[in-house]
Amino acid sequence: MAALDGPRWGPKSGGKPKLIVFLLHGLGADGNDLIDLAPYWASAVPDALFIAPHAPQPHDGAPYGRQWFSLSDRTPVNRLAGVRLAQPVLDGAITAECAAANLPESAVVLMGFSQGAMTALYTGLRRAVEPAGILAFSGMLIGADTLAAEIAGRPPVLLVHGEADEVVPAEASHQAESALAAANVPVESVYSPHLGHGIDDAGLTAGALFLQRVAAPFVAA
Repeated sequence: MAALDGPRWGPKSGGKPKLIVFLLHGLGADGNDLIDLAPYWASAVPDALFIAPHAPQPHDGAPYGRQWFSLSDRTPVNRLAGVRLAQPVLDGAITAECAAANLPESAVVLMGFSQGAMTALYTGLRRAVEPAGILAFSGMLIGADTLAAEIAGRPPVLLVHGEADEVVPAEASHQAESALAAANVPVESVYSPHLGHGIDDAGLTAGALFLQRVAAPFVAA
């Protein structure tokens, strides 16, 4: 299985990382799309290494960009099959990066936008070693029907969504919030009025506070 590669940033503190934050981009982008979040969030978690991997597949709907899985067929069955293929690729990257940094695999936060959020939620809730937290921006919970049988951990989750999202409707995060709460996953949410398919200052601030909180056990030492 090919290793994931992409831009990385930090730690801001200049020391060895105590936490790894994976930034998972959306359909048709690549790791460069989200790495600029690192300097902003590093103020909250200065001991974190931020990694923004390029998704494993070329975007099959354009001559550029990457994808975690194909959405040429957007049916629920295809989305589930696709994210199941992406899961072991992301799992392998987490294991490899934690080993390289000499960190436990629990010292990981998965952040994703859109398709990256879908991949982060699906993988993070099914990892044998649960991540410290999951941030899902403008995403959805794929595989909600099988979650009860497959869930391996209950990391805290933050859902952030624009109420005017024209690509992935905010209802997807409302549904995810209900499903996660029913599975006893600690979940909180931020919904931004008038925001489309993107990230605004309210989401960035909520993400920084969430990162600071879930990182605390790892950076206290």
